[in-house]
Amino acid sequence: MKKIRISLLAILLAFSFSTFAQSKIAHINTTELVASMPEMNDAKSELEKLAKTYETDIQTMAAELQSKVKQYDTEAAAQTDEENAKRLQEVQGMEQSIRQYQAQAQQELQKKEFDLLKPITEKAQAAISKVADAMGFDYVLDSTQGQGVIIANGTDLMVEVKKELGF
Repeated sequence: MKKIRISLLAILLAFSFSTFAQSKIAHINTTELVASMPEMNDAKSELEKLAKTYETDIQTMAAELQSKVKQYDTEAAAQTDEENAKRLQEVQGMEQSIRQYQAQAQQELQKKEFDLLKPITEKAQAAISKVADAMGFDYVLDSTQGQGVIIANGTDLMVEVKKELGF
């Protein structure tokens, strides 16, 4: 009985290894693919434009703050302690507003980047799936640096996927 179990286990293991050996695996560097898509130029341009707008706003706010600080420093000796305390609070409030605006701008930039990149990455994913199915691959690994693929000597789908995407 024990020999039958061992034999059955050996047959089962051999079958599972032969099934795995028949699986076709390919790889593609998705970061390189997405970066080379024409849509990325438009997305980068839009993000840079938005970032420049925020940067200009922040610089304007900072210049106003510096101007006020300089004015208040010049006038401080002629003001009462109460007035100087009020002015200090105003300056601190302006500094806080600038920090909040910077944080809000950063969040909005991240959201915009996500919104712009999502359809691009989905398009790339669809093309990878279509090419992999057409070529009979069961698995496609991401060979982007740091993604866990140590050796990528198998079939690289980059050329075929770029053809599918039309570039």
